Amino acid sequence: MHKKIVVLGGGTGLSYLLKGLKEFPVDITAVITVSDNGKSTGKLRKEFKTPAVGDIRRVITSLSEIDDPIKKMMEYRFKTSSDLDGHAVGNLILTSMLDITGSLKESIACLSKLLDVKHKVLPISEDSLTLMAKTKEGKVIEGEEQITQAHHYFEKIYYKKEPKVLKEVIKAIDEADLIIFSMGSLYTSILPNIICKQVKQALNKSTSPIMYLCNAMTQPGETDNYKVSDHVKLLNNYLDERKIDVVIASNTKVSRKMAKKYETEEQKNPVKIDKDKIKELDVELIDEDLLVIDDHTLKHNSIKLGSLITDYILRN
Repeated sequence: MHKKIVVLGGGTGLSYLLKGLKEFPVDITAVITVSDNGKSTGKLRKEFKTPAVGDIRRVITSLSEIDDPIKKMMEYRFKTSSDLDGHAVGNLILTSMLDITGSLKESIACLSKLLDVKHKVLPISEDSLTLMAKTKEGKVIEGEEQITQAHHYFEKIYYKKEPKVLKEVIKAIDEADLIIFSMGSLYTSILPNIICKQVKQALNKSTSPIMYLCNAMTQPGETDNYKVSDHVKLLNNYLDERKIDVVIASNTKVSRKMAKKYETEEQKNPVKIDKDKIKELDVELIDEDLLVIDDHTLKHNSIKLGSLITDYILRN
């Protein structure tokens, strides 16, 4: 019987991870944040009063076994002068399914079946959630997009209203052999799952290892100068009794030219591995050459990442 993995996250980091992990003999449950309020997703949320569907669309596309042209259609964004401008086709499909079924969970199940997805995709909640942040200066910011654009160090991330977490999410955590926090924005992709009280309670009860896939680059304003241990400490601060057991980090030597490109264009720098500090946190470190250049950007080698995760779960 395949080992069960629960992956919590959002954004492009999660979808990129799943693209590789699905190739290995494991059962995956992907738990997705639904608080995004920007771009196409934000427009649809405002018009239809729904949870965010953008990250869910990306994850379904990544896990799909259907032909590439259909995947490209799901990700296609209209470029027009009408109200359709900027909307992704997959977002429109999910929103229409939600209007028909009245349930985001059921809409995801229908689309997953249509696109031949072999694994389970779940929203953290069916609620229309609003993410909040309090800066170290005491300023309160409302909305995920606004939090991302603020480029601030945050004292606290929380929801405007406590989410009702899907019971299937809690069940998946209870039954998991491995729990993974995916790479992605700490504040808007990972913490939105961790800060839910019901998720914290489920993690506290679980005896399975908790793994964090560390970001390769810092986030401007949010994690400037953060090393791997700083990422782990931040996540641990939001967890209750359970803490991170193992972290996977890339030790790829980023070329001077590529590092300069990221620093100049995106104000990002490579995340350094500080082995001594990681050891002090009683966290196992798995560091490998994981980065590849794809379309002039650095990305994790999703197959290699999937292999490391599978190796870990088989020896634990």
